[in-house]
Amino acid sequence: MDGWCIKPPQFDPDRQYPTLFFVYGEPAGQTVLDGWGRKQDLWHFMLAQQGYVIISLDNHGTPAPRGRAWRKSVYRQIGIMTTESQAAGAKAIIQSRPYIDPQRIGVWGWSGGGSMTLNLMFKYPDIYKTGIAVAAVSNMRYYDTVYQERYMGLPDDNEQGYKDGSPITFASQLVGNLMIIHGTADDNVHYQCHEALVNELIKQNKQFSMMSYPNRTHSIKEGDNTVRHLYGLMTDYLETNLKNLT
Repeated sequence: MDGWCIKPPQFDPDRQYPTLFFVYGEPAGQTVLDGWGRKQDLWHFMLAQQGYVIISLDNHGTPAPRGRAWRKSVYRQIGIMTTESQAAGAKAIIQSRPYIDPQRIGVWGWSGGGSMTLNLMFKYPDIYKTGIAVAAVSNMRYYDTVYQERYMGLPDDNEQGYKDGSPITFASQLVGNLMIIHGTADDNVHYQCHEALVNELIKQNKQFSMMSYPNRTHSIKEGDNTVRHLYGLMTDYLETNLKNLT
């Protein structure tokens, strides 16, 4: 699996640092590219200046130049095999790099990365202690058919896959700190996904944090000060629930 890592200034390999994984993991795109300019980049740099290690990995199925088998390996396995790949990569990194504090591992992502964050938090609580999921698909059956059926097949033909790939199925397994964020006018991942997950977490008596941005779309950028507020919210959450986690 390809990856990148941002280390704090004046990095000391004899110290242990809180580590935040940035995830996407869907077949629609990559996070590990030879390029700059993602809107998250400056935020990641700022977090590194505050003492975090930031890491991102591309799991099986992403459109990396790794051939047909790599690309097609996740067909009908979105949220299942993809999550297993991310967790396996994180374990290998933690075991091989003593400067990463295994007790302060966080994960965050947007859209498909939000879904990946939820799956990782629910399925691998032994690894991930804190997560921030933005605009996540909690239930694959609530997402649009032109995308979901392309990679997962028809719901009636892959009922177990749709169930096992949907984070909401495993909400009862939440252990760590979770923040979920969504725009109420999301034009891509319907707000229904957010509400369904909120209701399930309440049903399972799981404590969590949430933020709804009124009339914001999938990009959560409309309105005065929205982007600054969002990234400030996430920064403060990580400060309390990851960097200072004891």
